[in-house]
Amino acid sequence: MENLALFYYAAKRMASGPLALRRKNMKNACKSSGIGGQAVLEGIMMKNQEVYSIGVRRPDGEIEVNLSTHEGIGNKKLKKVPLIRGVINFVDSLVLGMKCLTFSASFYDEEEAQPSKADEVVQKIFKDKAEKVVMGVTVAFSIVMAVAIFMVLPYYLADIFRRYIVSDTVLAVVEGAIRLLLFITYVLLISLMRDIQRVFQYHGAEHKCINCIEKGLELKVENVRKSSKHHKRCGTSFMLIVMVISIIFFIFIRVESPILRVVYRVALVPVIAGVSYEFIRLAGNTDNLIIRILSLPGMWLQSLTTKEPDDDMIEVAIAAVEAVFDWRAYQGRTEEEVPIEILTELPDDESAQSEEELPKEKEPDPEEGVLEERESDLEEEFSAEKTSEQEQETIEKQEAEPEKDSKQKKELQELQDIEDILEAEQ
Repeated sequence: MENLALFYYAAKRMASGPLALRRKNMKNACKSSGIGGQAVLEGIMMKNQEVYSIGVRRPDGEIEVNLSTHEGIGNKKLKKVPLIRGVINFVDSLVLGMKCLTFSASFYDEEEAQPSKADEVVQKIFKDKAEKVVMGVTVAFSIVMAVAIFMVLPYYLADIFRRYIVSDTVLAVVEGAIRLLLFITYVLLISLMRDIQRVFQYHGAEHKCINCIEKGLELKVENVRKSSKHHKRCGTSFMLIVMVISIIFFIFIRVESPILRVVYRVALVPVIAGVSYEFIRLAGNTDNLIIRILSLPGMWLQSLTTKEPDDDMIEVAIAAVEAVFDWRAYQGRTEEEVPIEILTELPDDESAQSEEELPKEKEPDPEEGVLEERESDLEEEFSAEKTSEQEQETIEKQEAEPEKDSKQKKELQELQDIEDILEAEQ
């Protein structure tokens, strides 16, 4: 009976469970989940619209998940305008990323740092807004340094070749190549740091979780582990697209003044970021062959910034995702899925439910039971009568045997008397 229930349960799951669900999930295979994130120190930040979570593996081995909201700059209408929304999201990601890095690092501070004199001055001037001001200054400084290193410096390095290269188009390509070389060199240098290596592993765990969800797989360690660590909406791909778009812009926008060339390069950064964001957004929502081919260089570059995570890192990523995103609803799951290939026993409630759903055996009819009982009684009576008759015959036989013996003795005695008479006459 248990084997029958197990077979019936497995057949039911095949009809309305994983296989049917997998077919349904294929419709969502090319649809972006809309969630994104970044790796932090010993953890991951995952963001779904205004809600974000930070999952961190604490020094004691436990997972800490902090849930909060981040509205960012600009209103909702501006965030829907093409190109502009790219700039807004770029700045927002820098602000939120810095905040999340600070939070994750707080778990690994060996001792509480004493505030410096500068911190005391800022706290005294800005009071409750001191943290926001410091964060804003840090982000602004980061943007300035990034523009200086990856936008302005390549221009001056490429300008060295101007005496040998006459074509501005070729110079623009050389400038883009130098920009890309600087970026790769920067990534390779920071990847030598052990903490950054672990950050890259968490970066891979973030991508694997999103790919697992968007491919329609159940979000668990086994499925996440076998998912790809590359994703078309990655920030690394965004940086590469920025470099490629900048080459195209600087080929067609030309000025004679060296100062104006630098000004244009700085002024066009928001525009280039906006265009690059639109491409990344499109790549994440389509499976078009051309878009996939154009996304390949970015996917290859991610090999530098993503590494294979261990299971502990994957567990942190899953915790961060589940805190902000209902992946079951996204995949259209209506019930908890039980893989058939590893099904060995049923839970008590499921077993009971399955046995109820099995075709039940026909219950005996009360009248049939009475008839069967009456037939049984008749058989017993007949058997008793037959036994009684056999016993009576046995008794009669036993009573008849002495009489028969007596008669035989009498006849023998008579024969003996006749023999005696004959002998006497002779």
